[in-house]
Amino acid sequence: MSKERIIMLADCQSFYASVEKAAHPEYADRPLVVAGDPERRSGIILAACPLAKELGVTTAETLREALAKCPQLVVMKPRMQTYIDVSTKITEILRRYTDLVEPYSIDEQFIDVTGSAQLFGTPEQIATAIQAEVRTETGVYTRLGISYSKVTAKMACDMWAKKVPGGQFVLTKEELPKQLWPQPIHKMFMVGSRMTQHFLAMGMPTIGHLARTPLAELKVLMRRRFHKNCDIDAELYWRIANGIDDSPVSPFTHEAPPTQIGHQITLPRDYGTLADIKVVLLELAELVCQRARRNGYMGGVVFVGCQGADFDRPTGFYKQMKMPDPTNATIQLYRSAVQLFQRHWNGLPVRKVGMGLSQLVNEEQYQLTMFEEREKYRALERTTDALKLRFGDTVIMRAVSASAAGQAKDRAGKIGGHYK
Repeated sequence: MSKERIIMLADCQSFYASVEKAAHPEYADRPLVVAGDPERRSGIILAACPLAKELGVTTAETLREALAKCPQLVVMKPRMQTYIDVSTKITEILRRYTDLVEPYSIDEQFIDVTGSAQLFGTPEQIATAIQAEVRTETGVYTRLGISYSKVTAKMACDMWAKKVPGGQFVLTKEELPKQLWPQPIHKMFMVGSRMTQHFLAMGMPTIGHLARTPLAELKVLMRRRFHKNCDIDAELYWRIANGIDDSPVSPFTHEAPPTQIGHQITLPRDYGTLADIKVVLLELAELVCQRARRNGYMGGVVFVGCQGADFDRPTGFYKQMKMPDPTNATIQLYRSAVQLFQRHWNGLPVRKVGMGLSQLVNEEQYQLTMFEEREKYRALERTTDALKLRFGDTVIMRAVSASAAGQAKDRAGKIGGHYK
């Protein structure tokens, strides 16, 4: 390992449930889950502690199903802001060992300790120290995959560190054929259930079968299988199977300039009238424009999409339209969005609506028009933005948001669809 990069993936065990157990020590020895909506027994299990998993509870099943397996479950509401705060705290702990920390998700983070290993010891010693500090300061148990690249660290964590005592596993380049290649193809990073079936049909039941297939031959096989050119996908899978990944661990990975700004919302019921849908479109336009203004952008293209409730027979559309001029003014985006929606909606009930801006430009550089309205709207919305930043999103709301169709007040108390 000394001649290679030292990359780790730190993963938090049952993250949401672990945070809740740390906050409620009285539940230390009881099976606990975090569920999307405990008041509705059909709510979805977002996280289950190890005790609950031992009793058969799984994530993504309904609360009703979980309670049937384990009537003694402790059910907690999600507190998304708390989980974000704990994740941020874990990032701070990791940064004590290196400045190369890259969050991968709310409960997984890559770190590169190649340059700091001489200060803190062997990879295993560093991993043990990280586990101890995270456990002491947050109550969360972490598992660490240790390897020479991000993709192999991820697989080391998922396949072994999560399952072995001590929560650590080292996967070296030399041990790849012995440790990684015998694993079933479905365990490989980026291979889901559908791709597993394709690889099995191509005669590749293990990661090693894929890794040992010459790249040129794999490209031919995948072209035949999918009836199209998929050389890029073929090379991606081949590189992962062979543990080839030169991408750096970068704290700035998620800070690239956005190509679009959008929001979508899943509605609590079917919306079947244009009047109700227009309320949601206005609320979404306000969210999108508020975020665009905060980041200094205007958009020249509006996109709108919707979807019905029956996912087995999907209905809806996703369309975009160029606007006369770039904007980040709510009323201008709303008018264009309604125009686009009316043009393509077939009148069927809607359960999910999305909207956004693309072709982003700097808000300080734009072409003036004869009947310029933007400055008037921007001056007003800068004031409302300042009020919301200081006092919260519900301090000032549009009147339609108080109607039965309005979702702004409920959404203001949530992060990512779950309550803060």
